[in-house]
Amino acid sequence: MSVTSNRSSDSFSNSVAVTVEPPQPKPRRLYQVWKGNNKFLCGGRLIFGQDAASLFLTTFLIGGPAITFCIRMLLTIKEDNPLFCFPVLIGGVILTFLDFTFLFLTSGRDPGIIPRNSQPPETDEVFDRNTSSIEWVNKTPSLKIPRMKDVLVNGHTVKVKFCDTCLLYRPPRASHCSICNNCVQKFDHHCPWVGQCIGIRNYPFFILFISSSTLLCMYVFAFSWVNVLRQKGNLWSTLSSDALSVVLIVYCFIAVWFVGGLTVFHLYLISTNQTTYENFRYRYDKKENPYTRGIMGNFKELSFSKIPQSLINFREWVTEEDDSQMGSCYFGSRARLYKLKTEI
Repeated sequence: MSVTSNRSSDSFSNSVAVTVEPPQPKPRRLYQVWKGNNKFLCGGRLIFGQDAASLFLTTFLIGGPAITFCIRMLLTIKEDNPLFCFPVLIGGVILTFLDFTFLFLTSGRDPGIIPRNSQPPETDEVFDRNTSSIEWVNKTPSLKIPRMKDVLVNGHTVKVKFCDTCLLYRPPRASHCSICNNCVQKFDHHCPWVGQCIGIRNYPFFILFISSSTLLCMYVFAFSWVNVLRQKGNLWSTLSSDALSVVLIVYCFIAVWFVGGLTVFHLYLISTNQTTYENFRYRYDKKENPYTRGIMGNFKELSFSKIPQSLINFREWVTEEDDSQMGSCYFGSRARLYKLKTEI
């Protein structure tokens, strides 16, 4: 009787057994699991570098004297000639607004981040026009990957390096930023003043930012002098009584050497089609530059070229188990990345 009862009990237990499925991974936005050191705002729509806090200092250094100058001109409209003060005020407001706009467009957008690989690529992947490698690296015991490969660019051989962090061969002119921990297309440099890498997607705005900063410094400097010279009395007594104009003159005189020198340097880089990284590392004055198209052609390339689409959709939904870039957005961007590598 007991044997029969046990068998019935076992049969009943098997019939009511419930299969417990493991919990499904929680979907998250790509920017929430991104392995780089970027900071994201507005649900991943705004992308900043690791040192984005430096924007507060930059904003103060630009906005402090500019806004002070505009307030000064606003307060003197009733006391002085409005036909002089009002246009000068409008010019100062416009330049200040443009400067902050270009600063925001430089610091708050994807500079050209390249999607990472979750695993090392196959040895025959990535480039079809490569020659023998010069160095090898073992990422796994069974896979041997060339650390460098040769790529033909405009009839010149250019070496591209394997990135051990992003597990990919960087496209020509790309480099890995150690601060933001990303490979960036046409990497120029990491600018601590804007808290962002400068690359192919924000370099035009960076040029506009430093150019407008230079113009703003010159504008405030010049009209601060005009305010001094328009006052009655000798120069020294006027300077001693108008301390605000003196401070603005001294500040802008110092600042213009920095931003003006930076603007001139980048105009030289544009005319020779170099990045800051290439200028300091490769020294194209000692060997031929494979990217130059002549002075006019180089300026046209920057002025009329369309800003490329971002290779990564940071707002893409991914699962937590996708611990590298992490879902369909990466795989959807590989075609664009391969096209970039083979067409440059």
